[in-house]
Amino acid sequence: MTAAFNKAVLDEIEKTLAALLPDEGLDQPKGLRRVARAMRYSALAGGKRLRPCLTVHSADLFGVPRDRSLRAGAAVEFIHCYSLIHDDLPAMDDSDLRRGRPSSHKQFDEATAILAGDALLTDAFEVLADETTHPDGAVRTRMIAALAHAAGQKGMVGGQMMDILADKGEGGSLDIALLQSLKTGAMIRASCELGGYLGGASEDQMTALRDYASRLGLAFQITDDLLDLTSSEEEAGKPVGQDHGKLTFVDLLGEKPARAKAESLVEEAIDALSIFKADSRALQAIARFILSRSH
Repeated sequence: MTAAFNKAVLDEIEKTLAALLPDEGLDQPKGLRRVARAMRYSALAGGKRLRPCLTVHSADLFGVPRDRSLRAGAAVEFIHCYSLIHDDLPAMDDSDLRRGRPSSHKQFDEATAILAGDALLTDAFEVLADETTHPDGAVRTRMIAALAHAAGQKGMVGGQMMDILADKGEGGSLDIALLQSLKTGAMIRASCELGGYLGGASEDQMTALRDYASRLGLAFQITDDLLDLTSSEEEAGKPVGQDHGKLTFVDLLGEKPARAKAESLVEEAIDALSIFKADSRALQAIARFILSRSH
């Protein structure tokens, strides 16, 4: 892992995820154990933990106690992991590999994978609703609303539906920037928004976080498209070339211009953080990492 991601923070994220996920205790009925095992299999399979890192470091700008931002970040990661489980299903991307090992529906079965994803999605909101995450119910409500908006029909789910229809040639006139801002960008924006809400950010500060995250999300998607074109399956930890035939920024702009666009977006993201001065070093480092990642 790159120095952009603090190892101590990553370790804290992993511990928080493990603690918040249901256990596989033998005292539970077999069905509950199976769902718990599938949830843990996918959520603890590694990965960059980009989204919880964004939540934690956004909250750090305001001196938020780390235990609160870790819980909020875990809620975001639960939803991200649910989306990966469902994306890999035969009805979606039909992918047999995720993070270098069998995807959930291959390790278990389709029904178990669907239910594990559903459980991760709903458990995310239970985590945010708990007063341990923040003592103020109004703050918790704002976080729940922001995450629900980002994950739902006007965010990630809507973007995924647009992508599916476009893949079938049924998408009509496609706005690729809008598609990616919903499918990928909405959850990245929410990751930063949760940190701001935890810290009582001002409107100007929230605007800065959203501007940073919006540009970061688009840069992330462009580099993802580039990796799908240039990486091997071993490097990516998942099948590559699956975007072939889909409309991406690489198709739209060409490989070199797309890379230049990603670089420009990262600089814009970093500029958006100027209101926070040196306190935003961790978020700046994450933005720069986006350009150099190999998976």
